[in-house]
Amino acid sequence: MGEVLTGVHATWEFGTDAVHIRYERGVRTPRLLQVLGERRLPYEAVASVETGRGRRGTVVLRARPRPGTDPLTDAADGQLRDSADPYRLVLPADREGLAERCARMVREAASGSGRRRNGGFLLPAPPVPLQFGGRDGRVSFDGREVFFHWSLTGASAAKWKAGDQTFPVERLAGVEWRSPRGTGGHLRLLLREGGQPADPAEDPAAVVLGIVHGAVHDSLPFAAAVLAAARAAGGTAPAPSPHSAHAAHSVLSSHPAASAARAGGPGLPAAAGSARYRSDAADIADRIRHLGELRGAGLLTDEEFTTKKAQLLAEL
Repeated sequence: MGEVLTGVHATWEFGTDAVHIRYERGVRTPRLLQVLGERRLPYEAVASVETGRGRRGTVVLRARPRPGTDPLTDAADGQLRDSADPYRLVLPADREGLAERCARMVREAASGSGRRRNGGFLLPAPPVPLQFGGRDGRVSFDGREVFFHWSLTGASAAKWKAGDQTFPVERLAGVEWRSPRGTGGHLRLLLREGGQPADPAEDPAAVVLGIVHGAVHDSLPFAAAVLAAARAAGGTAPAPSPHSAHAAHSVLSSHPAASAARAGGPGLPAAAGSARYRSDAADIADRIRHLGELRGAGLLTDEEFTTKKAQLLAEL
């Protein structure tokens, strides 16, 4: 094809078998796009491509990958803002004709390309190793195992009691990612054996996210990399339905561990549904004594000790 379109935050180059997208490194470019650097979108992975009007008279060219072809969009499950969409290009109004011509070429190339039948991703996952910090702990992934290291002052009593966790990708059926920009942000590993608590704060296979804890540009590439590794290792969670709404019923989350957790059904601990896990009094007392030792050693301030003690007492 040979066409090149340069727009806001990105340049699209239309090759014979794929669109090569390069993202700018400027400070105004969304952090997720800066982290990705570039993406190669094969035409056989394209479900649709369209043009439309943007703000202030601009033209928007948007491509949508087919479910099951891109681990990034499968993990995002429709929760990304338009500005952070890796396959959305904003162009000046005078490029409308060229944008429409490129969209037609992509549609023709996509309709004439073969379809993979083996369920493998067509786009690569973000490279490993990866790590980031959530509200209640740090999580890392080396391509083979996901490791959770809990924060002494941020993790729930359930996670502190369970201890740090390691999950080989062979145990994973999929990943559930909820954007840290909304309420209930978290990254949860969906285990093949199921039986996971409903509340991510109590699930030793999940880390809680927030705008400054596990931001989109950190946690989403991580989720995509784990999802791709789980799929390669034989994970059974199917891809999400195309263009699902934010926090809708992700088909990635239709794994029994997640669906039972949302419904409060079988597989949950004795405190079913969304009720929080209640630690017994002895466990709470042990942890408060441990926090007191940390304060005595100068590792916690009086304010941090008081705050965490109140949180623990509230769990009784």
